[in-house]
Amino acid sequence: MNSEIFKISSLVKDLGGKAYLVGGCVRDMKLEIEPKDWDIEVYGISVDSLISVLSKSYQIDLVGKSFGVLKLKGLPIDVSFPRREVKNGDSHKDFVVSCDPNMSLEEAALRRDFTVNALMFDVLTETYIDPTNRGLSDLENKILDPVSEKFNEDPLRVLRAMQFIARFGFSPSDKLIVYSRSLTPKDLSKERIFEEWNKFFLKGENMSAGTKFLVDSWWINFFPEILAIKDTPQDPVYHPEKEVLLHTGFVLDAFAKERTGNDEEDLIMGYACLCHDFGKATHTFWYKEKEKWVAYGHEEAGEKPTRSFMEKLTNQEKFVNEIVNLVKHHLKPRLLFKAGAGKTAVRKLALQVRIDRLCKINKLDQMGRPPLVFTEFPEVDWLLKMAENLNVVDKKTKAHCSRKTPY
Repeated sequence: MNSEIFKISSLVKDLGGKAYLVGGCVRDMKLEIEPKDWDIEVYGISVDSLISVLSKSYQIDLVGKSFGVLKLKGLPIDVSFPRREVKNGDSHKDFVVSCDPNMSLEEAALRRDFTVNALMFDVLTETYIDPTNRGLSDLENKILDPVSEKFNEDPLRVLRAMQFIARFGFSPSDKLIVYSRSLTPKDLSKERIFEEWNKFFLKGENMSAGTKFLVDSWWINFFPEILAIKDTPQDPVYHPEKEVLLHTGFVLDAFAKERTGNDEEDLIMGYACLCHDFGKATHTFWYKEKEKWVAYGHEEAGEKPTRSFMEKLTNQEKFVNEIVNLVKHHLKPRLLFKAGAGKTAVRKLALQVRIDRLCKINKLDQMGRPPLVFTEFPEVDWLLKMAENLNVVDKKTKAHCSRKTPY
């Protein structure tokens, strides 16, 4: 891919212009992460001149031409021009966009979200360029800081910050916290919100840091099902982390280490981990006789808030049902194991939920209780063995809708 980028940069130079890698690919290069997509920004030449030259070597998708964006067919490369975006409405689409190939690098960087995403790289000279004079130091110090007050023009950037913090181990700057607290998601579509949550689950590593940012930014208030488990107590003997949201963050951290690379599976499991204890918000009480906090029935009680949360993100009924079933049954491996259940009970359970997924969430639930360390999971081993003997380990759950819905 570098050879193609070098070739394009050379073609631009021959026309009297300059080409730079920009955005996330530069950030990833600096972090020694192989980029999956490449964005090239071109200065000093016209859009038509570049199209004329590139079309001799590449097939070009001109759909984004009016916004100064050219896509090279068959390659993960976008070629764009510096542009101004003037907000003229509440929607993320309400911008007047104008290209200006003669714009300065500093002005062009102002439309970026974070300083670490405003870095540029000159392929021909192998030089990093930092138009904000803060991006390189912020990247080195793992600070996530908005480029400018233009950050506030798209509230989705708050959720983007959440998933960046989880993915790269960034700490939010004071400015990012202040800006985020002034924004709301009221004009964001559920599709855009869903996309950022999906990235959080598919790419996050330190996911508890992401949920902490949700609290610090006050955006937890826009997800009442998550807010409800914040400060909900737990028995410290079984849950040294004490509070349900902290436990959930640790479960998500364990999940991140167990991802399969299959997006469908990982999204189902990630959302189920987030939602698994939603029912504790309404079913936790102080058991006076035993002198401890208990949450009897919280698994079944988790169905309503899980559906409420998920339906704000997606209309995919089958997907939501898969998650709800994991939430409703996540304690079943332990309960059946203790009861010495037989084949009939396991077959019945397999009609409701996939056993392999259920065993996984049960295991992750136990792993999210630091400083307790679990190395053996007898109830999981027992249930998997029973399911294998019955050939129901990974059977699909009973159909909930007749229409096949993509994830």
